[in-house]
Amino acid sequence: MEKFVCGICGYVYDPEAGDPVGGIEPGTPFRDLPFSWVCPVCGASKDMFSPQATDTPQLMF
Repeated sequence: MEKFVCGICGYVYDPEAGDPVGGIEPGTPFRDLPFSWVCPVCGASKDMFSPQATDTPQLMF
């Protein structure tokens, strides 16, 4: 599944991991996240995320 990167802080949403703190189950694709979901690190909205390039280093949180 495609990962998405926050353009503000660099957080990477990994669909395989989901966002347990935000109540998002593992296996949830980015497109299926609720509109109200925000970056768990900086609070940025979904529209601040973009697909991760395959050569972009991943930040670990």
